[in-house]
Amino acid sequence: MNYNIKNILVVCCLLIVAMGCSEDTIDNFDQGTLTGIVVAEGTNLALENVKISTNPNTSTVFTNEDGEFIIEEISVGQYSVQAEIDGFLTAFEAAEIQSGSTVNVVFELDVETANNRPPNTPILINPTNNENNVPLNTTLVWTGSDPDDDDISYTVELRNSFDDEILSFSTVNDTMVNVSGLRFGLKYFWQVGAEDDINDEISQSEVGVFETIPFPENRYVFTRKIEGNNVIFSTDTDGNELMLTSLTSNSFRPRQNNIDDKIAFLSNSGSETHIFIMDKDGSNKTQITSQVPVNGFKLDEVDFTWTQNGERLIYPSFDRLFSININGEGLQQVYETTDGSFVTEVVISEDESIMALKTNNINGYDVSIFTIDTSTGTILNNVLSGVDGAAGGLDISVDNQSVLYWYDVSGFESANYRQLNSRIFLFDRNTNTAVDLSDDKINGTNDYDCRFTPNEAQVIFTNTSNDGISQKNILITDTEPNDVGFERILFIENGKMIDFE
Repeated sequence: MNYNIKNILVVCCLLIVAMGCSEDTIDNFDQGTLTGIVVAEGTNLALENVKISTNPNTSTVFTNEDGEFIIEEISVGQYSVQAEIDGFLTAFEAAEIQSGSTVNVVFELDVETANNRPPNTPILINPTNNENNVPLNTTLVWTGSDPDDDDISYTVELRNSFDDEILSFSTVNDTMVNVSGLRFGLKYFWQVGAEDDINDEISQSEVGVFETIPFPENRYVFTRKIEGNNVIFSTDTDGNELMLTSLTSNSFRPRQNNIDDKIAFLSNSGSETHIFIMDKDGSNKTQITSQVPVNGFKLDEVDFTWTQNGERLIYPSFDRLFSININGEGLQQVYETTDGSFVTEVVISEDESIMALKTNNINGYDVSIFTIDTSTGTILNNVLSGVDGAAGGLDISVDNQSVLYWYDVSGFESANYRQLNSRIFLFDRNTNTAVDLSDDKINGTNDYDCRFTPNEAQVIFTNTSNDGISQKNILITDTEPNDVGFERILFIENGKMIDFE
């Protein structure tokens, strides 16, 4: 090979090498870098381990603990960048890579449930809107659903038109709730709210309106012992009973006043016994006495009385008798025994001219039943005294001529105040004589806690076995015998302390 040919070959090789080096430089210059950060929508908290990929496809990377990522040496061009992680909606951002430059993108990821919809609006079914005579124990019914089939939590709220009482109930996926303890004759407004565990939004139904049944004409009130506590009930002649006081408190000796439409009763307040009043449906309970409690030798035997106009209550506390206004004011002493004996029972006549009292010693015996002039305290009649045994159960006829009481004719006395043969008597103030109304009483039982019925043709009272532990029942008998004697009618089973006005 001659010299010229050699030179030509060398030059050609150098040109090839030079051309190769020039192409590498151009390729490197036609690339760029993609950076970015991924955070949670709303909180801007950095999201770690988010998968970052592109279309057209390049490297796949994951965000660091600060939510940042970087993809280097990406060829220039238009890219769709994708951010993907469990629990969040996948997001896309556009990026244009330019030669030798860095492009930054920011992802704000919504939680996976961001497109979830709240429950549909509940529709009220029962009671129907503006329904009347709804029972006090009723079932509220509605319809509801969720467009994403999520579990639904329902909240039911009831308000009434009388006071600020609010009743609330909750269910999960159940579109009904049983409601008890509604009050007589009130208009109730109810609404159902629905929510799932995903949305903060609560779907509220329209407000429904219904009215409960009116208060029944229950003329009788009595006491029944349940789980160790005395509980007050009212009832009508058909035996439709209504519980007026709680099972958790000891409430007894109900006394009605029809002028005030109130019931007074005894109940515990701390370690003391006081007089309370309530409406005839059991609402608006208010303590009346406070300074001087009701007291005596045996609180179950203590009785008090209304004045007929409903303005005052007269009650005993050991050897004294007190009067108090029904607003809790005007407390005054109206009588005190001269021998220190306890006043256990008191009743005032309809015209308030006379009172009948029962006094006894600390054990309940050495009984005296007598009438006094209300204004002077002068004794008018000695109804019963100087006898052994227990007695009580006072009432005065409307004409002031008769006093009703019971007395254990056996004369038995014991530490537990047991009676063996208590009978009801009607005392005539004109003749100072008494008629036995318990002639047809079953042997081995006691009649006691007697009251006139409003027409005074009958007496209503408690009867029980003289064993001292058997069930007590309330009976009615006539004040005068018929062809078969004094007919006795069972009125209320398992009851005592009857009052009928």
